[in-house]
Amino acid sequence: MSDPTLGLLGFLAALGLIALGLPVAISMGAIGVIGYWWMNGWMGAAYILGSSPFESIFPYSFSVIPLFVMMGVFASHAGLSRSLFDVINSFIGHRRGGLAVTAVGASAFFGAICGSSLATVATIGRVALPEMKRHGYDPSLSTATVAAGGTLGVLIPPSVLLVVYGLLTQSSIGQLFIGALVPGILGALLYALAIIIRVQMTPSLAPKAERMGWGARMKFLGQIWPVVLLFAVVIGGIYLGWFSPTEAAAVGAVGAFLLALASGGLTLQAMRSSVFETAGLTGMIFFILIGAALFNVFLEETGLPQMLIEQIQSSGLSPLTVMVLILIFYVVLGCFMDSMSMILLTVPLLAPVALELDYNLVWFGIVVVTVAEIGLITPPIGMNLFVVQAAAGNVQLSTVVKGILPFILADFTRLVLLVAFPALVLWLPRAMF
Repeated sequence: MSDPTLGLLGFLAALGLIALGLPVAISMGAIGVIGYWWMNGWMGAAYILGSSPFESIFPYSFSVIPLFVMMGVFASHAGLSRSLFDVINSFIGHRRGGLAVTAVGASAFFGAICGSSLATVATIGRVALPEMKRHGYDPSLSTATVAAGGTLGVLIPPSVLLVVYGLLTQSSIGQLFIGALVPGILGALLYALAIIIRVQMTPSLAPKAERMGWGARMKFLGQIWPVVLLFAVVIGGIYLGWFSPTEAAAVGAVGAFLLALASGGLTLQAMRSSVFETAGLTGMIFFILIGAALFNVFLEETGLPQMLIEQIQSSGLSPLTVMVLILIFYVVLGCFMDSMSMILLTVPLLAPVALELDYNLVWFGIVVVTVAEIGLITPPIGMNLFVVQAAAGNVQLSTVVKGILPFILADFTRLVLLVAFPALVLWLPRAMF
């Protein structure tokens, strides 16, 4: 058996173990160690077990992960989701479908200081779902809106998924963050458009709500300036060269802590749970990174990435055709795996292919994360679908799935635009300080 064939079998075995429910970190780590032992014996396996786990997480740049996780955790305790929802709702909530568009907007803003899709769905869902239910919105529209809006937390910076991608590919995290701004805003606008079209076609889905006066609007506007300021300092500081991504993460974590403290939501118990939640999420991410590192050492030893490049070069396929095939692969994979697992399992294999095709790795990363977003709301195991079902209470999963199709179509529209016009991603990073 040739080494690349062994690598391909290892890749399929890791996919199979993950599909059977084995934790991602253990699946990749076990296949990596067993495969390396098969090729190099026990001494080789012992060597990578002794070196790779440490080398995979000790670099200073990895400290950005717990800091951005902490920023998101403190933001959840600051009660910012209620303020974000109220201010957008005060301007557009009275229009047909306005509460659903408000939920998308609040998800986009909250995602900008949280960075987690699941946390965005759970937090915004607690605020938006009761409001839409009270105003008579159809459950399929309200739950699907919150599930789709939560995906914006994966892309709009700061994003833990973009951080992991940047560390895997040695790409600039700052450029990834800045490059994600336009696609993130585009995603929110396309979701809003999908809602507007759907409620125009079926008005009974979303009755009109009461209009708020300018007094209420100004009051709510005064409540969200800390959110805007925090986002502007973190992302603007990276763009203008004031902070490195790690320094920006530290500033963001401190800023979110102060907001939570000022809001009164950071009790001693909340502080304790925030620290434990940050440690738990960081530990989970680092454990997956260790498993991925062991698996990637095995893949490199087999020469599978290089074989893929050689096969593509000899196939005569155009770079665009290869990219379309890669995206189809990600869409199918997203139906069965979570986005973090997809990134860690496939990027070490496909990033060299993208480089060989002369694709910019920042652009490739944004496109890959956009496809990973689609997986979060794609049946049968789109994670956001289950989170919003739990947040909604007595709603069936089939009800959520029924309303999700317009948002998936919006995501595919955005994906086509990003592939057709790479400048949507690259023009801001190229203008960085």
